[in-house]
Amino acid sequence: MKVLVTGAAGFVGHFTALALLRAGHQVMGIDNLNDYYAVSLKQARLSQSRALGLEFTQLDIADRQPLEALFKQHHFDQVIHLAAQAGVRYSLENPHSYIESNVVGFTNLLECCRHNNIGHFIYASSSSVYGLNTKLPYAASDGASHPASLYAATKRSNELFAHSYSHLYGIPTTGLRFFTVYGPWGRPDMAYYTFTRDILAGTPIKLFNNGDMQRDFTYIDDVVESIVRLLDHPATANTDMADQTELCYRDPSSAAAPYRLFNIGNHSPVRLGEFVATIENALGIEAIKEYYPMQPGDVQATFANVEPLANAVGFSPATPLAAGIAEFVTWYRSYYKV
Repeated sequence: MKVLVTGAAGFVGHFTALALLRAGHQVMGIDNLNDYYAVSLKQARLSQSRALGLEFTQLDIADRQPLEALFKQHHFDQVIHLAAQAGVRYSLENPHSYIESNVVGFTNLLECCRHNNIGHFIYASSSSVYGLNTKLPYAASDGASHPASLYAATKRSNELFAHSYSHLYGIPTTGLRFFTVYGPWGRPDMAYYTFTRDILAGTPIKLFNNGDMQRDFTYIDDVVESIVRLLDHPATANTDMADQTELCYRDPSSAAAPYRLFNIGNHSPVRLGEFVATIENALGIEAIKEYYPMQPGDVQATFANVEPLANAVGFSPATPLAAGIAEFVTWYRSYYKV
């Protein structure tokens, strides 16, 4: 197939492009290469994927006309949309960048899919959409109506926009709610990355909510495996229930339209203290810890129910945290020559 990967210089986009190229697909990557974090890291990722045959164009998905021209020129079979303005806390400081990328850009892509007969639109959502939900584990069949940040709200809006296009135009859309993705070549604003940097530098690490936090950490290889398997499973209409109105209330992760939502998580939440200890063990250095109250927009715990993913593609993430962190630390020491 010919596949468009947006955010191809980003963390998940980079590894997804590599996997598709190794599987023999033609891959076009786009990215705006913004400076949310070091552009040099994005360029280093791109150099790897270009060496395997990635065709890359620097392009901002919020810029509609160049995006439309790209679709008309290349005739993509499927689109994997991984470009977004990420980060919960950054959304408190720069809300407009989230609207431009995550709302305007997302709409532009849906319109391009609509007018170019795209066979499947896979897009990154986020576990943050669960917001103030307290029922654990989070299930995609649960409601998600109380986001705790603008970032989460933009991701939830993506899911709703996708449903409308699936319903109106029959575009198969599959939304992926990622749970704290980590690994080599990851995002420098993520906790595992900043903790590693600060521990090596002898700088105190900040533990919020006085250390009472849990996260479902998901290794990058497992995320990519989930995405690649879903390529061959375009969303289909849920026809199991005669009363489709009732279906919308009982299971908003599917619909009478070709629309699906999946959690992509390790379904094994880890407490913050254990997380820090895992990094300390991999580095062989004890962290200096400072404790702070909960940050605005954050949530206390995440925990993914991934049974629907396993039923759909015969796979669910399972890499142990210690193994994944060891891989990251090895990469970090090599990349930064620490």
